[in-house]
Amino acid sequence: MSAPASLVVRRWRAQTAFEARMILRNGEQLLVTIAFPLLLLVGLTVTDVVSLDTEGARRIDVVAPGVLAMAIMTTAFTSQAIATAFDRRNGVLRLMATTPLGRGGLLAGKIAGVFAVEAVQIVLLVAVALGLGWHPTAAGIAPALLAWVLGTSAFTALAMLLAGTLRAEAVLAVANLVLAVLVVGGGVIAPAHQLPGPLTQVALLLPSGALGEAMRGAFQHGSVPPFSVLVLLLWTAALGWGINRLFRWQ
Repeated sequence: MSAPASLVVRRWRAQTAFEARMILRNGEQLLVTIAFPLLLLVGLTVTDVVSLDTEGARRIDVVAPGVLAMAIMTTAFTSQAIATAFDRRNGVLRLMATTPLGRGGLLAGKIAGVFAVEAVQIVLLVAVALGLGWHPTAAGIAPALLAWVLGTSAFTALAMLLAGTLRAEAVLAVANLVLAVLVVGGGVIAPAHQLPGPLTQVALLLPSGALGEAMRGAFQHGSVPPFSVLVLLLWTAALGWGINRLFRWQ
């Protein structure tokens, strides 16, 4: 007999709260998900150590959407990949999947936990950005929410694929390396068209570049570029297919 819907929802909410607390209580995770984006936001806004062509816009108007995109990446991808990989290595993932929560409920709780932590990130970053003089267009709020959901879906799927196929130690190295590469040359902070040579086209096809362009489009122009939406949807679908075929629970 299947459990009542209300009980399923309570289990899912409990797992969501647990996943969010595990990230927010971890000092290393807080450094990556909260401290680093905040320092980057302030540093790139108040200094010109990093050259950035704003094309006539104020520096904060270019920096803030990019840092928000990067913050989404750190939680949805890096934090989730590492946490899930070590849960898998320690047998926690397999045991949790055999509880009444089930595999579907466990994955749903992880994804919802990611959104909960990202909500905290976004509130803090937006508050600091507004304090630094950021004035995003109000028409961009709904498109930015769409970009948030699409970006989180794509990067959470990538995290799960890595965590379910590689050894935990390998995931730790690969996730941090991939994050560094995407931040530097993936079209997140700096617009893709400002990257040198062929990196421009490559960045636009990556989920990082698509998310960066989506966030900048939303907050600067009030709309998300359709191509960015398509790229994020295709990455999510492809990675989801990979998870379904390759993910190992132990």
